[in-house]
Amino acid sequence: MSEPVALPRWKRAVLKVGSNLIAPGGQRLSTRHLLSIARFIAEARADDREVVLVSSGAVAAGRALLGSLDGPALPAKQALAALGQPRMFEAWARLLDVPCAQVLLAFDDLQNRRRFVNAKNTLRELLRAGVLPIINENDSVAVDELRLGDNDNLAAHVAVLVEADLLVILSDIDGLYDADPRKVPTAMRIARVAAIDDAVFALAGGAGSAVGTGGMRTKLEAAAKATARGIPTVIAHGGKAEALEALGRDECPGTLFEPTATPASAKEHWMRHALASQGQLHVDAGALRALKERGASLLPAGVRGVEGAFRAGDAVEVRVEGDARPFAKGIAQYDASELRRVLGKPSAELPALLGYEGPETVIHRDDLVLL
Repeated sequence: MSEPVALPRWKRAVLKVGSNLIAPGGQRLSTRHLLSIARFIAEARADDREVVLVSSGAVAAGRALLGSLDGPALPAKQALAALGQPRMFEAWARLLDVPCAQVLLAFDDLQNRRRFVNAKNTLRELLRAGVLPIINENDSVAVDELRLGDNDNLAAHVAVLVEADLLVILSDIDGLYDADPRKVPTAMRIARVAAIDDAVFALAGGAGSAVGTGGMRTKLEAAAKATARGIPTVIAHGGKAEALEALGRDECPGTLFEPTATPASAKEHWMRHALASQGQLHVDAGALRALKERGASLLPAGVRGVEGAFRAGDAVEVRVEGDARPFAKGIAQYDASELRRVLGKPSAELPALLGYEGPETVIHRDDLVLL
């Protein structure tokens, strides 16, 4: 037997629990798997560690009460989430028997910098007071966030918000495998991943549960977000008591994704992973070199095309002419309609073209991140 993989030392962890552990088979809320998870949390807190819980299960809990609802799919899911959210929270609060706070977040809360900081401060104050936050996506009002893997990725953002030392994603699979273990009996679990690249993403299969919305790919996306900020991430089987016991011994029972050696800054990570792009800029080869090699700002003279209807202050992707993949992302200082009037023009000509004295740059280097 090989030696178990040791977890990095941690003081604060974000624990994500999937719907398939909370409502096995989609029937109803069940404590079958939650007891072991609650025991792990209690023992961690007794050891003077902090845990933030990101829990799926609201839609499944609502469906168990009402069954399927008629009408459009998204409003039906939103209604089920509104019904099931308090049931899910109450189930955790009873098991944990500690002060718990319900925190509902939406994607807008993450991409709006002010709300992002407000959420960060709220969670920090709850932890300071010894309260255990229980977080879920605000599904009852979400428009396009009820989609594949929302809470996997939400957990990564929460880990960044609370400056966690560890992210643990609990599901109904033991970790990342070199093949689908449900179809290939000889599939081998990968104990440690040093870097999440295209080859690792190629190992991801489809969704593994009819209850949750997350598959292995979204767990890898979450791990990539967290490790980019320097937060090691574990994917493990939350339905096995021995896996939770191993976590309690600071051993990894699944797959450990190691953090990057040079973590992104808080602002860079937010821009790269939380800020949604509203358009694209096409630039010439000279601008590409200036941005990538000299760390320069993007000037109007280097812009050759504009896509989208973004406003000043929105995020946009930047790509070189002829390449479909963006190489940078930043915050535009002009509306798309204004930029179309000054394409390729020197900064000195902007006041005459626009009728006012605006910024000299399209994207300032402090508001730009290379992808």
